[in-house]
Amino acid sequence: MTRFFLVVAMAALAFVPGAHAQQQPVWVQIEAQPTLSEAQEAARGYARDLQDVNGFTLGSGYYAIALGPYGEQDARQVLRVLRAEGVIPGDSYIARSRDYRRQFWPVGANLLDRPVTAVPETDTADESRTQELADPPLETRREARASERLLTRDERFELQTALKWAGFYDGAIDAAFGRGTRAAMRRWQQDNGYEGTGILTTRQRAELLEQYNAVLDGLGLRTVRDDDAGIAIRLPTEVVAFDRYAPPFAHYTATGDIDARVLLISQRGDENTLAGLYDVMQTLEIVPRAGPRTLDGDTFTLIGEGPLFVSHTQAWLKQGEIKGFTLVWPAGDEERRTRLLGAMQESFTRLDGALDPTAGSGKEQSVDLVAGLDVRKPRLSRSGFYVDRAGTVVTTADAVQGCARITIEEEYEARVAAEDSAAGIAVLRPVQALAPLSIAAFQQAVPRLRSEVAVAGYSYGGVLGAPTLTFGQLADLRDLDGDESRKRLELAALEGDAGGPVLDAGGAVLGMLLPETRDKRRLPEDVSLAADAAVVQEVLAQAGISPAATSQVGQVSPEALTEQAKGMTVLVSCWD
Repeated sequence: MTRFFLVVAMAALAFVPGAHAQQQPVWVQIEAQPTLSEAQEAARGYARDLQDVNGFTLGSGYYAIALGPYGEQDARQVLRVLRAEGVIPGDSYIARSRDYRRQFWPVGANLLDRPVTAVPETDTADESRTQELADPPLETRREARASERLLTRDERFELQTALKWAGFYDGAIDAAFGRGTRAAMRRWQQDNGYEGTGILTTRQRAELLEQYNAVLDGLGLRTVRDDDAGIAIRLPTEVVAFDRYAPPFAHYTATGDIDARVLLISQRGDENTLAGLYDVMQTLEIVPRAGPRTLDGDTFTLIGEGPLFVSHTQAWLKQGEIKGFTLVWPAGDEERRTRLLGAMQESFTRLDGALDPTAGSGKEQSVDLVAGLDVRKPRLSRSGFYVDRAGTVVTTADAVQGCARITIEEEYEARVAAEDSAAGIAVLRPVQALAPLSIAAFQQAVPRLRSEVAVAGYSYGGVLGAPTLTFGQLADLRDLDGDESRKRLELAALEGDAGGPVLDAGGAVLGMLLPETRDKRRLPEDVSLAADAAVVQEVLAQAGISPAATSQVGQVSPEALTEQAKGMTVLVSCWD
């Protein structure tokens, strides 16, 4: 068939309003492309040989190239002739206007709004006949089987996947249309009002895939090529957009109501670099602690499952370059997240080059940020101190209230072994045995008033990375209300010091520092309270622990006192 004959034949078949008054216009869909630019290029190519070439957006995020509009019978004739001549792909099929959203080709055209004459109303007895006239079978069983033979292996995989997703198929995804797949097709047909032949027509296959892809509607799933990062990947462009570079990440942040985020990972390195990135990413807020994670030589996977969002990170090392991605998606939207994740995994492509380590330099910097991402931080941090060689810790009771997780030195998990809310004391036992550099020896002798004391603690909640000593004096053996279970100190402690040991000049423990606010009353400046050593020992006894004790009153050098205090004082953190 010559190009001239094709043009004349199709012009004669073009739909004219009123010429087919009892029919809705239909289209011959010949192609679908994942991006607008690819679809426009395809439309231009077809338009060189064919008339009536149109382009429409699809709800699945793809872009369709279609011929028309035609009447029903004319469309079938166009489909047969052009497919037989090899002018259009063998899997072209009849589509309807309801399948399309908006026309993008030719520019300015809007053929979806062409007026048509409505089908007249009929009696109930004629309803089945009316439906048959309005939507007749588009392929015979023989034609459906013939078109099915033209499917690629990937297309067969996709159909089985869609049948499984729809709940009609529970067999292996193997691209083989055996008895199980045929039975699933039959059930899908019957459930969707079609004759149960077990052979899907071209139209039915398109409808099944449309159902399967409907969950991705509105995401704007398109291939994004980031040449700076050296990555091409399909992203939900209606949900996230490029924000900035903060090596090793390219940040794509939320643009609408869906609180989502995508990171493209790109840096040069080796297995040690990959392992370091694996460790660092687990400290970030976008990677909740719960969830599976694996590091295996040249690849790692991190899945973080939190109450508000789920994050999935994958990275691969190849030829000295580490590349990967992170998808952060709201929790509870699993079907859409899983489908989107699969599309990102399948489309991930490595391009030449890796992200320049200086890209995006000069942006906001902070000790709480890693490459522009917030580091996971505890809800509350206080001080504590070791009381035995197994690493048991005494701390303030408010440091362990309502915690999903408690850590010692932000690394070792611990459990509450005993707690006395009235005394304000809690005892923590580490999940794994620790080996402290030094432990507390509780002073049994009565200390002298106005004697020098020191409190060891993480005054600034661990920001400095080590405990500090604050010096003062023992002001009274009782608190301001005359309670002898608490000592009053003339010492200006900070909030983070609470739970730390109060030491005498010889390094013996006189008690534990209490929070500066107690019973909703704030202590005067330079006044602190400490739980008496005897009270701390009583709470320890409840946990079955007999700590070291001493009655020796001595004095050591400030340097020796500092080393001893640092060896026993720990940071206690409460995490949500």
